[in-house]
Amino acid sequence: MVARILAIAGSDSGGGAGIQADIKTITALGGYAMTAVTAITVQNTLGVSAIHPVPPEIVAAQIRACIDDIGVDAIKIGMLGNEATINAVADALAGVTVPIVLDPVMVAKGGAALIDEEAVWALMQRLLPLARVITPNIPELIALTETEIEDSADMLLAAQELLNAGPRAVLAKGGHLDGEVVTDWLVTRQGHQAFSDARIETRHSHGTGCTLASALACGLGQGLALADAAARARAFVRLGLLSAPGLGAGHGPLGHGAVVNDITAPAPVLNQVTLPATDHAASVAFYRQLGLRLIVDSPADGYARFEAGNGTTLSIHVGHGAPGGGVIYLESLRLDAWVAELQAAGALFDQMPRDEPWLWREARLRDPAGNQVCLYAAGENRRFPPWLV
Repeated sequence: MVARILAIAGSDSGGGAGIQADIKTITALGGYAMTAVTAITVQNTLGVSAIHPVPPEIVAAQIRACIDDIGVDAIKIGMLGNEATINAVADALAGVTVPIVLDPVMVAKGGAALIDEEAVWALMQRLLPLARVITPNIPELIALTETEIEDSADMLLAAQELLNAGPRAVLAKGGHLDGEVVTDWLVTRQGHQAFSDARIETRHSHGTGCTLASALACGLGQGLALADAAARARAFVRLGLLSAPGLGAGHGPLGHGAVVNDITAPAPVLNQVTLPATDHAASVAFYRQLGLRLIVDSPADGYARFEAGNGTTLSIHVGHGAPGGGVIYLESLRLDAWVAELQAAGALFDQMPRDEPWLWREARLRDPAGNQVCLYAAGENRRFPPWLV
């Protein structure tokens, strides 16, 4: 069943952040988006000019309406605005056991305050203990811990301090620090992990925090481990930044829709590959072991079709073409762990994971017909390499 994700946040009339970004993100990642709107904002890429709070009892009623009927697999909490709304949300979520991602929205991209000062204490006391993970940026981390942060080491220490306030994990975002490399810290009671990538220089970054938190909630709702959900969420944000449509005169929105590699893309997309095979059953077993989903199986015709996680399909066909001449590429953000799992299950590799000069990390093996299978991790370098024309 599709993962049901409830986003509790404010509405952005400009469409780049808030509920609008939540819906786009959750939908693009294959979830079902539900909403509880906490405030109506008047804003565009130049900033926020007005905020109209939704009555707390209406916010709570939206939450209960979604959960009581449709159900929920994960929750993302964004802009709340005031203490009354925070208390109403906390009360409405009492007894809910699904993962909750708390994005402590305090200041808009243009600088407008999005939460009352007295509401910060309520957020710390009522919502932090409910959170599976909280996703503060540097200013929010400083406000929540009352510590100074000058570098990545300070950020890690502050995230560890925030962990003691109640959430089960902290994903601290380092984009506000200077430097060519952006490092985020995922901190849990079991340890910490750094995610580092080259900074993407762009003014079109409106809604990155909302998008990251929604993507993270969607991953958790779909059953991903926290670190894997964080990795996919970060990759989605980065590809959204690189795909930004360039709208507005200020902080423009991300290109949420352009991240999706399926029939919604406006340009031709590669969505089907057929490989020659010699042994139908052996090939079916091989590609199922790789994690592809069997969707068509016709042994009498020597034919089978599989679906990858992004909707792309791969077929094998006995007697069609020369076996051993094809190369198929399958991507995963958790390449090394995937290879280790396959190796433990008996798969034989011609090449273990290694970094290639073209900035992909690749491992190689062969299917039963001798076709090459390249398992790789490229992330943004597949569509946005440094030498992009």
